[in-house]
Amino acid sequence: MAIAADRFVDQLAELGVHCVAGVPDSVLQALGIALARDGSPVRHRVACNEGAAVGMAIGHHLATGEVPAVYMQNSGLGNAVNPLVSIAAADVCAIPMLLLVGWRGEIDVAGSQVVDEPQHALQGKVTRGQLDLLAIRHEVVGADVDDVRPVLQRLLRHAIDRREPVALVFRRNAFSAGAELPARARAASRAMTREHAIEACLRAIPRGTVTVTTTGMAARELFALRDKRGESHDFDFLVVGAMGHASHIALGIAGSRQGCAVVCLDGDGAALMHLGALPTCARAPGLVHVVLNNDAHESVGGQHTCVPGLRFAKLARACGYAKVFTVRSAQALEAIVADAVDGTGNCFIEVICRVGHRADLGRPTVRPGVAKEQFMRALRGESGDH
Repeated sequence: MAIAADRFVDQLAELGVHCVAGVPDSVLQALGIALARDGSPVRHRVACNEGAAVGMAIGHHLATGEVPAVYMQNSGLGNAVNPLVSIAAADVCAIPMLLLVGWRGEIDVAGSQVVDEPQHALQGKVTRGQLDLLAIRHEVVGADVDDVRPVLQRLLRHAIDRREPVALVFRRNAFSAGAELPARARAASRAMTREHAIEACLRAIPRGTVTVTTTGMAARELFALRDKRGESHDFDFLVVGAMGHASHIALGIAGSRQGCAVVCLDGDGAALMHLGALPTCARAPGLVHVVLNNDAHESVGGQHTCVPGLRFAKLARACGYAKVFTVRSAQALEAIVADAVDGTGNCFIEVICRVGHRADLGRPTVRPGVAKEQFMRALRGESGDH
């Protein structure tokens, strides 16, 4: 048993939900594929962040009177709190909507936490309490449920009667595997993988250069490449959670280390999530901002970003970065990064790469808290890797 994603989307439409917006999530991967399929009975929009998805849902309700749905990983509840509490709540604008939440770090029926990555531990423990605190009625479904229609009917009736958001929380494997994303052609202009791009950057970055890397595959690949090259991880800060905030963290470090280069390895989906970072980072001396652009949320299944085909370099120029480049080859990337890491000015580099990662890619073997202490010691000059 498990929920068939295509049938679930059909049931949403049958029950009056015709607009679904959200941010891709691995727990909800089958749902995302079903929403994007040809002939889907609902209008589907990928959002830049979860708060934006709630905003789209509010707009749809205002225009149509219908109940919209918003999907997200439970870590995205933080981004969604503001519009949920300050607009959608029953005692403000009273907007009925259905939240579809993937539960990373879930608590099983026996009360034990399912093993997951460190960044999901606390969020997994507090997810249901967070919804309770927000006064959002919710129900949990798992792989033991194959007909979710009665649950949907109860929640939607409550949302309509009380004019407020409700939530359906999905355990891992609640959805059956279903279809896969369509294969993407390997265009010649996108011959470089993300890992090849990161490796080119490492060849150009002097030892001891601070590197801040966005969550997901990029952080895993950087960690693996350091091991492959026999290098220390001490000057690398892996932003294992908090999607979209790597550039702000890099900015904070750069502002405290005048004359020293800080390299931020960012992702396109992450950069889109908090795009307001660009004009701020454009004024940071020493910041080398590298956006690895494959038009996808690869770490959660390879779904398209909210604006596939967007060229970040054009945005970076408008935001005021001192130097802006678009590169498609490892050789060009290595040369540009080598020139950029002199600690003066700032630089934005958009790397056009393709979706894909090697099957044997592991995860960082150093716990985040330990890695943080090593990183801070390195910045104080207490590391042996210079």
